[in-house]
Amino acid sequence: MGEVKVPSDKYWGAQTERSRQNFRIGVGIETMPHEIIIAFAYLKKACAEANHKLQPQKMTDEKLKVIADVCDEIIAGKLDDNFPLVVWQTGSGTQSNMNVNEVIANRGNEIASKKLLHPNDDVNMSQSSNDTFPSAMYIAATMAVREKLIPAVGSLAATFRRLESEYDGLIKTGRTHLQDAAPVKFSQEVSGWRSGLESDSEMLMHALTFTQRLAIGGTAVGTGLNAPDGFDAEVCESLSQLTGIPFTPAANKFHALTSLGEIVFAHGAVKALAADMMKTANDVRWLASGPRCGLGELFIPENEPGSSIMPGKVNPTQCEQVTMTAVQVMSNDNAVSMAASQGNFQLNVYLPVCAYNFLQSVRLLSESIESFRVNCAEGIKPNAEKMTENLNRSLMLVTALNPYIGYENAARVAKLAHEKNISLKESCLELGLMDSERFEEVFHPERMV
Repeated sequence: MGEVKVPSDKYWGAQTERSRQNFRIGVGIETMPHEIIIAFAYLKKACAEANHKLQPQKMTDEKLKVIADVCDEIIAGKLDDNFPLVVWQTGSGTQSNMNVNEVIANRGNEIASKKLLHPNDDVNMSQSSNDTFPSAMYIAATMAVREKLIPAVGSLAATFRRLESEYDGLIKTGRTHLQDAAPVKFSQEVSGWRSGLESDSEMLMHALTFTQRLAIGGTAVGTGLNAPDGFDAEVCESLSQLTGIPFTPAANKFHALTSLGEIVFAHGAVKALAADMMKTANDVRWLASGPRCGLGELFIPENEPGSSIMPGKVNPTQCEQVTMTAVQVMSNDNAVSMAASQGNFQLNVYLPVCAYNFLQSVRLLSESIESFRVNCAEGIKPNAEKMTENLNRSLMLVTALNPYIGYENAARVAKLAHEKNISLKESCLELGLMDSERFEEVFHPERMV
């Protein structure tokens, strides 16, 4: 293909440079996710360790040490400016695999003060881009969910648990179909938000049991060509030791190279969390609506002015960022699903866009949840006076009378109270369905929760 000029102050080589020149799409904005590069560093180190164990005559002690040292530098962020490639490149991610290979080889040779490593023969030994990129994608996805998303979910769940404990005795009106409904405790309402998060976390952990199964060892088309027997198991054992995550070889490499059902399933769990966060954020901003003409049942932190023209206006901005993030995650789910459906024969060539969208979802949702917790949820306080006022005005408290006067009569009580704007007790007395003493005996909203 002829000569190509490579920047002398960088560690990448000709293949990286050709990709950099040929794919000027989203440069500086939509680069290969940092999580993928870190995952590649773990993977390359594990592959070198496996090769050293299985074919030490090729992967010598010296080569292993240098490769491992450079991988550690990448993981530590010391070589971040050597991975310039964009997402919109070859669909197999070959050029990013080679970017990593070239950086490890060239930096390694600098450390060794000689030409010790070749990017293909040594760093890519027993591998193909076709099994390393999907493996790196699954490693990155697993680590991101475990290290970022699940802790963020756990912290917000703990905040909600505190709110439940602090306000357990507070009763308020429930709402279904955006209409008044039977009463609930405020703590019960919050428990629904918390339980959703805990369920989502459980689903995420279950999904990771699938993304921990790696394609490595399949090489080019799933047959394992040029990889020694047992290579996949050795790599996964090394990876497990390096990351603390129990990675295992995919049972069928022909499936692992071309099908991405595991990442679709995992993103489905991410989307479920986004859906629950959308619901919770909307609940909070509705309950905090006002301050005088809305529901007004919650006080939330006033973080910044809400209008450039209306003085004193404050908006539920943290709730808004959560709902926008949820929309993005739900949109990303479509991209992940479509990318996964495009495997042809022995390879899927939509890997970079799949990885990009999955990792963006996890990154955005993790940071969105933490921002919501710190800047909103931690400062939530119920407006007990307003909750009690709304509770006492709710016509659906009439449900407590069903066992004593029947559904039809209770409906008459509610309808008359609404038409005349009188209390349920006054309505019940006017209709002659109960006397005052009997009403007071059976009508106890606090017992309805």
